Amino acid sequence: MDTTRVDRWLWSVRLAKTRADAATACRGGHVRVNGRPAKPAAPVRVGDRVRARVHDRNRIVEVSRVIDKRVGAPIAQECYVDHTPVEPAGPTPVFARRERGAGRPTKRDRRMLDQLGLSRGNQ
Repeated sequence: MDTTRVDRWLWSVRLAKTRADAATACRGGHVRVNGRPAKPAAPVRVGDRVRARVHDRNRIVEVSRVIDKRVGAPIAQECYVDHTPVEPAGPTPVFARRERGAGRPTKRDRRMLDQLGLSRGNQ
Protein backbone atom coordinates (compact mmCIF):
# COMPACT_ATOMS: atom_id res chain seq x y z
CA MET A 1 0.00 0.00 0.00
CA ASP A 2 1.48 3.36 -1.07
CA THR A 3 -1.02 5.83 0.34
CA THR A 4 -4.02 6.09 2.64
CA ARG A 5 -6.37 8.82 3.84
CA VAL A 6 -4.92 11.09 6.52
CA ASP A 7 -7.95 10.70 8.82
CA ARG A 8 -7.71 6.91 8.60
CA TRP A 9 -3.95 6.98 9.24
CA LEU A 10 -4.29 9.28 12.30
CA TRP A 11 -6.87 6.91 13.74
CA SER A 12 -4.95 3.73 12.91
CA VAL A 13 -1.71 4.91 14.59
CA ARG A 14 -3.71 6.03 17.64
CA LEU A 15 -3.10 9.77 17.41
CA ALA A 16 -6.89 10.25 17.38
CA LYS A 17 -9.32 8.26 19.51
CA THR A 18 -11.87 7.84 16.72
CA ARG A 19 -11.82 8.28 12.99
CA ALA A 20 -14.56 10.87 13.37
CA ASP A 21 -12.28 12.89 15.69
CA ALA A 22 -9.53 12.74 13.08
CA ALA A 23 -11.89 13.84 10.30
CA THR A 24 -13.23 16.69 12.46
CA ALA A 25 -9.69 17.87 13.18
CA CYS A 26 -8.95 17.84 9.44
CA ARG A 27 -12.09 19.78 8.59
CA GLY A 28 -11.28 22.31 11.32
CA GLY A 29 -7.85 23.02 9.85
CA HIS A 30 -5.93 21.33 12.70
CA VAL A 31 -4.10 18.84 10.47
CA ARG A 32 -1.36 19.69 8.00
CA VAL A 33 0.53 17.33 5.71
CA ASN A 34 3.92 18.67 4.59
CA GLY A 35 2.89 22.18 5.68
CA ARG A 36 -0.38 22.26 3.75
CA PRO A 37 -3.85 22.09 5.32
CA ALA A 38 -5.28 18.60 4.81
CA LYS A 39 -8.83 17.50 4.22
CA PRO A 40 -9.83 14.10 5.63
CA ALA A 41 -9.27 12.38 2.26
CA ALA A 42 -5.80 13.84 1.69
CA PRO A 43 -3.29 11.09 0.87
CA VAL A 44 -0.43 10.24 3.23
CA ARG A 45 2.77 8.58 2.01
CA VAL A 46 5.94 7.33 3.68
CA GLY A 47 8.17 10.31 4.46
CA ASP A 48 5.33 12.82 4.82
CA ARG A 49 5.40 15.08 7.88
CA VAL A 50 2.00 15.34 9.59
CA ARG A 51 1.27 18.13 12.07
CA ALA A 52 -1.94 17.48 14.00
CA ARG A 53 -3.74 19.14 16.89
CA VAL A 54 -6.01 16.51 18.36
CA HIS A 55 -7.48 16.63 21.89
CA ASP A 56 -5.65 19.89 22.74
CA ARG A 57 -2.25 18.40 22.01
CA ASN A 58 0.06 19.34 19.15
CA ARG A 59 1.85 16.43 17.51
CA ILE A 60 4.44 16.52 14.73
CA VAL A 61 5.14 13.09 13.26
CA GLU A 62 6.82 11.68 10.20
CA VAL A 63 5.15 8.75 8.46
CA SER A 64 7.43 5.72 8.43
CA ARG A 65 4.82 3.12 7.51
CA VAL A 66 1.38 3.47 5.92
CA ILE A 67 -1.41 1.45 7.53
CA ASP A 68 -5.17 1.77 7.31
CA LYS A 69 -6.31 -0.72 9.95
CA ARG A 70 -6.10 0.03 13.66
CA VAL A 71 -3.33 -1.96 15.30
CA GLY A 72 -1.95 -2.42 18.80
CA ALA A 73 -0.06 0.44 20.46
CA PRO A 74 3.45 -1.10 20.12
CA ILE A 75 2.97 -1.67 16.39
CA ALA A 76 1.35 1.77 15.93
CA GLN A 77 4.39 3.50 17.43
CA GLU A 78 6.59 1.86 14.78
CA CYS A 79 4.52 3.53 12.03
CA TYR A 80 5.71 7.06 12.76
CA VAL A 81 8.70 9.00 14.04
CA ASP A 82 7.69 11.54 16.66
CA HIS A 83 9.23 15.01 16.17
CA THR A 84 7.03 16.73 18.76
CA PRO A 85 9.07 19.15 20.87
CA VAL A 86 9.06 18.52 24.61
CA GLU A 87 6.81 20.99 26.41
CA PRO A 88 8.65 22.80 29.18
CA ALA A 89 7.21 22.28 32.63
CA GLY A 90 5.92 25.59 33.90
CA PRO A 91 5.96 26.76 37.50
CA THR A 92 3.61 24.95 39.82
CA PRO A 93 0.62 27.16 40.63
CA VAL A 94 0.10 28.06 44.27
CA PHE A 95 -3.37 27.44 45.61
CA ALA A 96 -4.61 28.65 48.95
CA ARG A 97 -6.23 25.75 50.74
CA ARG A 98 -8.41 25.88 53.80
CA GLU A 99 -9.77 22.94 55.65
CA ARG A 100 -13.39 22.22 55.01
CA GLY A 101 -15.61 23.69 57.69
CA ALA A 102 -12.93 26.10 58.93
CA GLY A 103 -15.35 29.03 58.73
CA ARG A 104 -14.63 32.53 57.52
CA PRO A 105 -11.01 33.50 57.00
CA THR A 106 -9.55 35.55 59.82
CA LYS A 107 -7.86 38.89 59.28
CA ARG A 108 -4.50 37.12 59.29
CA ASP A 109 -5.73 34.61 56.69
CA ARG A 110 -6.96 37.44 54.46
CA ARG A 111 -3.58 39.18 54.66
CA MET A 112 -1.85 35.96 53.60
CA LEU A 113 -4.28 35.59 50.68
CA ASP A 114 -3.55 39.18 49.64
CA GLN A 115 0.19 38.47 49.65
CA LEU A 116 -0.37 35.53 47.33
CA GLY A 117 -2.50 37.68 45.04
CA LEU A 118 -5.66 35.74 45.77
CA SER A 119 -7.74 38.50 47.30
CA ARG A 120 -11.41 38.84 46.50
CA GLY A 121 -10.82 41.35 43.70
CA ASN A 122 -8.23 39.19 41.88
CA GLN A 123 -10.24 36.01 41.58
